[in-house]
Amino acid sequence: MNDIIFQNRLRVARAEKRISQGELAETVGVSRQTISSIENNQFCPSAKLALLLCIALDKKFEELFFFEES
Repeated sequence: MNDIIFQNRLRVARAEKRISQGELAETVGVSRQTISSIENNQFCPSAKLALLLCIALDKKFEELFFFEES
């Protein structure tokens, strides 16, 4: 059975907005390290944080987050 991995396009969306990890982190109330960990798939954001990221980056949930089979 294949594992399903929660992926994101956070780095791309952030680059489109031309904002740093630190700026995004400050906007949503987390550390820059948290944003880095999410972008590198080392940390899965809570539903609340995921929605705050969507709002901050002006993206729909499914534009930022998706599942991928390994």
